[in-house]
Amino acid sequence: MRRNIDSGKLLYALGVLFAAAALLYFSRDVVFSLSITVKSVLLFLAFVAFFVGGLTIQRDVLDVVAFALSGVTYVVFVGYVVVRYAPGETGTFLLLALSAGLFVALGYLVRGGSVSLSRRQATGVVAALLVVSTVLIGADAVGGDVSYAVETESSVTVEPIETDRPADYGERQKRIGTVTATNGFVFTRALSLPSLSGCLAGVDDVPGERVWVDYDRSSYERPDTIAGGASREFGVEASVPISTNATESITYDIERGGDCESQRDSPTLIVTVGGETDRID
Repeated sequence: MRRNIDSGKLLYALGVLFAAAALLYFSRDVVFSLSITVKSVLLFLAFVAFFVGGLTIQRDVLDVVAFALSGVTYVVFVGYVVVRYAPGETGTFLLLALSAGLFVALGYLVRGGSVSLSRRQATGVVAALLVVSTVLIGADAVGGDVSYAVETESSVTVEPIETDRPADYGERQKRIGTVTATNGFVFTRALSLPSLSGCLAGVDDVPGERVWVDYDRSSYERPDTIAGGASREFGVEASVPISTNATESITYDIERGGDCESQRDSPTLIVTVGGETDRID
């Protein structure tokens, strides 16, 4: 049996689907370099704009499309807030409950015809939303990004290893510095700590020059956001090799940089800090 398919409605559905995909991509914090606060507000304002469009548009099923876009935008907004702000179980429950009440109330008002806007009023609302969005984006752009300050110790001493294992070399895990992330503006931003690596120079008898350098995982829970005006400090550790036959401590000078090829007069641990160098001190 041949079924009749409304081509127009199919295209509308595809449009809503692609709009949902675009909103999800926007919420991944990989485009536009906006703060988490501004992205949350923009998603909510987009929800309001689409809802206003649904109230105003009277042509064909475009009002349904506008309401569908409004609903999709709000769902993405709620998901983004929950993921990025982590309000906890109670906060998430309250947000979902309030959202359910909001949409039931809006549906009741729309069905009863209690809410209506003229085209002039709708244009004014959308214009106001655009002004607010522009102001927020401008403030976000001039507010600066998260800065990272890297401080390393001047040297690190590795003590001999006492072990019965038949190995030529062991490792000592040592704290060698800190990385401090600072958000100088009022908006919550994404936190992306710079990558770390290390190498040795001035030591000929150590097999391999690469050294494991990373953040202290005992107290580091890999946060991915930082509140406005906040600073967070993360310890940096290195696993420095030492011969299992060594009977005396070895002191390594610590140097920032990436040149592992040049000779050093004394054992040196070189720490390389990657990432966005313009935000790293």
